[in-house]
Amino acid sequence: MSELRDYQEWHRIYDDPTSGLSWRLQIVQRYIREALDRHPGPMRVVSVCSGDGRDVIDVLARRDDADRVGVTLIELHPQIAADARDAAAAAGLSQVEVRTADAGVTDTYAGAVPADLVLMVGIFGNITDADLEGTVAAAPALCSPGATLLWSRGRDRTDRNDAVRGWFADAGFTELDYASRDIGSRPALGAMRYDGEPQSLTAGRRLFTFVH
Repeated sequence: MSELRDYQEWHRIYDDPTSGLSWRLQIVQRYIREALDRHPGPMRVVSVCSGDGRDVIDVLARRDDADRVGVTLIELHPQIAADARDAAAAAGLSQVEVRTADAGVTDTYAGAVPADLVLMVGIFGNITDADLEGTVAAAPALCSPGATLLWSRGRDRTDRNDAVRGWFADAGFTELDYASRDIGSRPALGAMRYDGEPQSLTAGRRLFTFVH
């Protein structure tokens, strides 16, 4: 296993407006706004390995209809999870729950899924290919029919994204959009719609473990 990065330091890259993370954040937030606009009425959002939740929190803080959206942020790092709670409170978003827990274990999602918007951003480049394929195969159990799922994977080491897109298709997802940037870590993002049947989440299962 390679040495895991310092995620508090890594989050500071967002402060550079020219960075790949800043570009990714802008696209993710656009996808979130579009998903909210497509889904009137009560809505449930789950963010897997959410970090400080700035992608969801910043969007909801600027919307008049934020109170219809229930959010569960799942973040293992205690300080980053605390930062997410503070940001949600500062924005007046009392409906945002932050779980300081391992998003790689299915039991963590109890009561939060199926969701209408699922974020899997910043995960797929940090896990093995086997875990990646297995997580995609399990993704329908996180989603309500018609849900939007957002995912990302940098292409600086290996570009496996065509395979990822194929795995999502096999799992019952339709691609809504795919965006990429060919500088830095060569980040890329996909927006998918789940068109399959409702699925039950298997309890006690490990989906992934970070290796980078």
